[in-house]
Amino acid sequence: MVLKECVRGLKELRPLTHLLLPLCFHWIAEAMTVSVLVDVVTSALCPGQTTCTEAIYISGLQQTVVGIFKMVVLPLLGQLADEYGRKPLLLITVSTSIFPFAVLAWNQSRESVYVYYVLRTISFIISQGSIFCIAVAYAADIIEEGNRAAAFSWITGFFSASHVLGNLLARFLPEKYIFVVSIVLLIFGPVYMHFLLAETVERVPKRDRDSTFLTKITNVAHKRYESMRDAAAIVFKSPTLRGISFVLFFYELGMSGISSVLLFYLKAVFGFNKNQYSEILSMVGIGAIFSQILVLPLLNPLVGEGWILSLALLASIAYGLLYGLAWASWVPYLSASFGAIYILVKPATYAIISKGSSSMNQGKTQGFVAGVKSIASLLSPLAMSPLTSWFLSSAAPFDCKGFSIIVASVSMMIALCFACLLKPDEKLSHDPEDEIEAPLLRES
Repeated sequence: MVLKECVRGLKELRPLTHLLLPLCFHWIAEAMTVSVLVDVVTSALCPGQTTCTEAIYISGLQQTVVGIFKMVVLPLLGQLADEYGRKPLLLITVSTSIFPFAVLAWNQSRESVYVYYVLRTISFIISQGSIFCIAVAYAADIIEEGNRAAAFSWITGFFSASHVLGNLLARFLPEKYIFVVSIVLLIFGPVYMHFLLAETVERVPKRDRDSTFLTKITNVAHKRYESMRDAAAIVFKSPTLRGISFVLFFYELGMSGISSVLLFYLKAVFGFNKNQYSEILSMVGIGAIFSQILVLPLLNPLVGEGWILSLALLASIAYGLLYGLAWASWVPYLSASFGAIYILVKPATYAIISKGSSSMNQGKTQGFVAGVKSIASLLSPLAMSPLTSWFLSSAAPFDCKGFSIIVASVSMMIALCFACLLKPDEKLSHDPEDEIEAPLLRES
């Protein structure tokens, strides 16, 4: 049974080969740098110290700035992917990570770290979240609706596998080679896509070539406004899409808050370094591969995406509470094991959103809901950065160094409450145009 589902999943993914291969190299390259960045940033900004308040605040500021701009950029990129094609938008988004890592490959001084943060902030604004949104829309163009949950799970499974490989490379490669190898892999992705990735959306011919420049600018602004308004109407008129937006807002509020401070927290409390980070991230990734590639495709036909989403949210709550209450250095490893289950939040929500929107609006709805998530990622560091720094300092009102992570877990409890109210089978009526205009690569 398991083998049969695996073979079926691989057959479904065959048309996505030229999408997934370069994305896997991109994800491997980014994962390689995660475990070493904390040491590099801490050494540059707070030499000789294990706790670096400046690094925590800069990371929080970065996340806040990214969240502000992503509220507009994510829905915009989703709209553009529907109108101008998935391929050009993917090429733009996957290329942005090259430049910040090139800076650290060249120099790791205090000034270079500041330049890295500026470039990485711009990169995150364009690529963070949008790569997944556009990739999911690309997959929805090709995969039949009944098989999308399994296909999305395989995509996120490949994402987890890429992170495992990236963490293993980071674990065994000398630190001086990590950024160089990462840059090579990051360049490979867009080059491969440019030559081999097929487009799935037929572009509408331009009709305003004789218009003046000012008229074109006005038309573009009006078109973007109308498209944004349409996306908002689609989401808020659908009980399913409206409900999943609330779920993802509170989930992201908690999880992004934890992610922004977790490695600094582990370094300050337990003295973790690159090797321990790589071990924890690899353990999460290995469990996530199993759950996304095997467990979700088997469970989804039996219980549905809504039940899987609730289970994953429960695991995310346990994940946060264990980290926040960690009383020994082995507890973070136990907490990380829940990553194998909470990772299912992604494919389950992608499937629910995809089923709740028409084929012509996949990028638009995925992008709009991702924009709602970005509001949460904007708000969470405003509380998490100062709260974490306060409870890691000697001025803390009581001895609970992970108190901020416990607070973030409460937000995920609220997400679970909204998830229990969801009815994923409710669907938004499809546009009549869907019957006329189908994606280019959809199999007959």
